Order: sequence, then C-alpha cells, then structure tokens
Amino acid sequence: MANLNTSGIELYDAAERASRDEIVALQTSRMAWSLRHSYDNVPHYRAKCVAKGVHPDDFRQLSDMSKFPFTVKTDLRDTYPFGMFAVPREQISRIHASSGTTGKPVVVGYTKPDLEMWADLMARSIRAAGGRPGMMVHVAYGYGLFTGGLGAHGGAERLGCAVVPVSGGMTERQVQLITDFKPEIIMVTPSYMLALLDGFQAAGIDARRCSLRYGIFGAEPWTNALRGEIEGAFGLDATDIYGLSEVLGPGVAQECVETKDGLHIWEDHFYPEIIDPETGEVLPEGEKGELVFTSLSKQAFPIIRYRTRDLTRLLPGTARPGMRRMEKITGRSDDMIILRGVNLFPTQVEELLLATEWSAGHFQLELTRPGRMDELTVHAEARPWEFSSLNLDDTAKHLAHRIKATIGVTARVVIHPPGGIERSLGKARRVVDRRPKEG
Repeated sequence: MANLNTSGIELYDAAERASRDEIVALQTSRMAWSLRHSYDNVPHYRAKCVAKGVHPDDFRQLSDMSKFPFTVKTDLRDTYPFGMFAVPREQISRIHASSGTTGKPVVVGYTKPDLEMWADLMARSIRAAGGRPGMMVHVAYGYGLFTGGLGAHGGAERLGCAVVPVSGGMTERQVQLITDFKPEIIMVTPSYMLALLDGFQAAGIDARRCSLRYGIFGAEPWTNALRGEIEGAFGLDATDIYGLSEVLGPGVAQECVETKDGLHIWEDHFYPEIIDPETGEVLPEGEKGELVFTSLSKQAFPIIRYRTRDLTRLLPGTARPGMRRMEKITGRSDDMIILRGVNLFPTQVEELLLATEWSAGHFQLELTRPGRMDELTVHAEARPWEFSSLNLDDTAKHLAHRIKATIGVTARVVIHPPGGIERSLGKARRVVDRRPKEG
C-alpha cells in the first residue's frame, strides 16, 4: 500500500505502517512504563495493586496484564477531583470532566505532551477518515468540559485544516455556515447530523449538493443503516470514531474510509482487551465481550485496565494491518443508555421520580426508533392515594421538563396507575429496548 497520495501528501505515519510484531514490541515497552508510572504516582491504584498482590515488576509480556486490577468509574469518582492524577498540579495544562449529573463528575487531566499526543491521534483519525491538509472542518461537537469539541478542534488544526468551531445547536445557522463556508469535513454526533438534514430540507437546500465530502461521527452508538441514510442524503463518506474521556477523549480508534469495516485502534498508545463482563476473564480474540483499555503513554491521567462497559470484539487489522480493529459498539454491559450523545443512567430518572410526592418509585425506560432517531419513553407508576387526584398530562409534562433540564434528554412520560409497571422477582428490568435490531 502506497504511503503517499497523488499529491504527495503523507497518508500514514510510522505506527500506521508498523507490522503486528513491531506494535506488540512497542506496546510491551510502553506498558512497563505506564504500569510503573501509575504505581509510583497514583496512591489509589498502588493500593489496588497491593490488595491484589501484584507489582509492576510482575509484568513481562502483554498476557501478564490479566494479573493487574481493573479500574472502574467508581475509582474515578471516589478520588474526585484529582486523586487519579499522576503528576503535580503545576504540570497540568488542561482539565476535562463529565457532566456529573448525579453526584461527582469524572475529572481527567492532560499535560502538554498529553495534549500533543491527543492532537496527533486526532489528526491521524481525521486523515484515516479521508481528511487532508488544507481542507475545512466544521466541528459541531460540543465544546467546554466535554472532550469532543476541543479534541476534534486540536486534531484538525494539527493536520493542517481550517476549523469552524461551531459547537452544537443553532441548526439553521449551521446550515447557513455549511452553505456559505463550504467545508469538506464535518465532525458531529450522527443523531445531530439528521437534525442538520432536516435543517437543509427546511431551508429548501439539497443536502447532496453541499460541500461536505467526509463525515466523522461519534459520541453515541449508530448503525450501518444510519450510515447508509446519511451517506445517501449528503453524498459523503461517513466513518465512526471512538473515544471516551477516561481513556483520552475522541481519537482512541477510528474507522478507515477505505474499508469502513470497524474501527482501527491506535494501539501504539492504547492496549485493548475483551473480557467476560460477568467473570472479568480475558476472552480470546474474535469473541464478543466488554472492552477494556490501558493507556500506554499518558502522563497526567494514566488509566490501567479501564472497564468501558462497551460491548464489542477485536478483529485483525485491514487498512492498517498492524493495528487491530474493534467492531462497532453493539451495547453496554451496564444499564447506561447513550441517547443522542447524552449518557443516561436509570438511577438518574429514579432520583427525579423519588423527589416527587406522587411517584411510587416503580418505573421503566422504553427505547424505540419509530423513525430515524432513538426516542425515550419514561413509564412511571403513581402511589395509590395520589393517582386519582393527579392531572396526568400536567404531571407528565412537568416530569419531562425536569428530565430535560436535569439530564439533558428529551423524553415522553406516561404515568401509570398502581400496579401498572411490571414487577420482577430479581433485578428490576429498568430498560426495555424495543429498537429494531440491525441484521
């Protein structure tokens, strides 16, 4: 495979051209450093290693990683705000954080070299998706504490692109800017891309005639069927990008425009594992399970065996043969829902319900896809002595408003009489997913 395109632009860096053996050797060397760095500088992680009876000196090869403890989200919340940082505060150049809708947010930090590495990987991702220096990138991911907007921004600038930092919202204005500025690339959630399509149609503009050639979509699960619809509507190539704040942000893995067959993990900086979500045992390559990541080069916020809760499987590399691929995320091993780019836990709805006087606490979240986009219906049961006196429409609208204001998602609310929500003898079935399964 050639390394230059017809214009002489470098298409692959050294890591992307590396063989599988070279990648494994690099991972082994960097893993030894990352384990020692975490053990020496993060007391919380060192305590977990001591409790498990393992030490960085026990690492000899990548298969030894199964000896080391997992990191989970509660570790990050228990050490809020900076307890998982591995460098002094004076060396931190930027801080990002989750929304922290319920309780403490997850806080992550970056040194200057971390930000340089992030920009390099995002530039690599944009290039793998079809982007080239000199193109214009319309960034419609949210800016601020969320990693999406600034992560995309830094990578586009590193690649040599012009950036339009629009952020989210203002659909009519975004359509106008795309029409006037003529960017070749857009980076946005796939669900908001559908909102932009509606905006083009409302403005009487044929989206297929706009300037966009490449779309890089992430921050929420999306199907190949949606890819086909977006590509057909806009006449562009749509690829998937993966990341999460705890591991880096966007730019951990990227689908390549040549193949669109899953996301190549940038394995020179991250080591992936697939585990059985119930037992924690490492599964053979090709089997589906929960995705676990270890960072290999992060200074400020190293992460060791982080349980993402995302379900996928690892496959051999194709467009970048030395780098393994992960399939599109098919779901999660916990109850978290990602609805139009917003993370939602059933416990968040439960807290809002229990703050009312009328709720009996029994509820279910129903996910459907009646059209192109996912929709959420909250089914809530009223107390026996409250149901007859409730104004059901007003009460439902009030709860929907509270969900939107507090969690950030739009939901339809249905209030049921006593006994209207199914009971379970074991774990409550909080999420009912009625969305069609992709074949």
